[in-house]
Amino acid sequence: MSGHTDTGTDEHVAGTDGIPARTPMVIVTHLAISLSIGAMGGWIFSLFHVPLAWMLGSMITATIIAMSGGTFLERPVRLRAVMLAVLGVMLGSSFTPSVLDQVSTWFTTLSVMTIFVAVVTVVGWIGLRRLTAFDSTTSYFSAVPGGFTVMVVTGGAMGGDERTIALVHSLRIMLTVLIIPLWFRLADGVVPPEALLQQATIADLDTMDTAMLFALGGFGALFGKIARIPTYALVGPMILSAVAHLAGLTSAKPPIELVNAAQVVIGTSIGCRFVGVVIREVPKTLLCGAFTGLYLLGAGALAALALEPYTGASFPALWLAFAPGGLPEMALMSIALGVDPAFVSTHHLYRIVLLLVLAPMAYGFYRRWQAKRAARNCETKT
Repeated sequence: MSGHTDTGTDEHVAGTDGIPARTPMVIVTHLAISLSIGAMGGWIFSLFHVPLAWMLGSMITATIIAMSGGTFLERPVRLRAVMLAVLGVMLGSSFTPSVLDQVSTWFTTLSVMTIFVAVVTVVGWIGLRRLTAFDSTTSYFSAVPGGFTVMVVTGGAMGGDERTIALVHSLRIMLTVLIIPLWFRLADGVVPPEALLQQATIADLDTMDTAMLFALGGFGALFGKIARIPTYALVGPMILSAVAHLAGLTSAKPPIELVNAAQVVIGTSIGCRFVGVVIREVPKTLLCGAFTGLYLLGAGALAALALEPYTGASFPALWLAFAPGGLPEMALMSIALGVDPAFVSTHHLYRIVLLLVLAPMAYGFYRRWQAKRAARNCETKT
């Protein structure tokens, strides 16, 4: 099974070997059908003024069809990378001089984030080991809250079950994207803020603004790829856009049509990960994935409640910062809920980099320690 990447260059969760080669025309047709299904779901959700309606609707409809035998669904890999660049430019535009004045106050929450990811990983690892039949490697890489690609690929290389790890992480992301917007909508009555509803349209952009946005997205993605930045299609454009907006080179933002299109592509992409997954075949794995996602969501909410009195940040901002979603999904969520995107995206980028570097390294140390302990026990017995 192929690993997943944050730029969209991955395959379905449950790939099937031996699938005959498809022609480009078939792939394009399936892709158009998939996006049409996603867009229809997003439009229906938008009628109810649900936060992040276009992503939620597309994700839910694509997931239902995928798990109902919709093998014709095609994950929008390349288009997702383009939309990540659009989102990156949008996020970069939120880094204003007033935001920079608040950066020093983020060190507290970023420090807590370091402790948080270590604790929830260890607790989740132990929980999966005791409550499931997963081996230690599969349990560990399923419990780490981030770094989808690295967790699946590294976990598989170390002897874990790639398919199980991928399913658990897919459910983690899907539940995060599903629960948080609906929670704020149903519990707090949150609707998309007026500022988002009144965002500029394509017709409002002049030629110079359009050229600048295209340049920031294209060159940003290229810069991110050359610099080997995690989620480069998103983070590279975000960095260049932040620099351009802070320097006063532009004040333009991607139009609302592109932001909604990005939601549809990312939501459909999440749903298509479940192509080939049949509930009756992997009920325990799906149950464990749901448990892991809910556990991490709850832990993030508790961390937000604990930090709110001491940081000055709001509960929604802190929960979004500590929630176990992917960077693109959480960034879109912050925009849809009217929460500071710079704060949320910075914390998720920090979490991803931290886990990409430390999670495989920590498990490698654990494996070596286990091997040495086993060797000592053998020597003692002899």
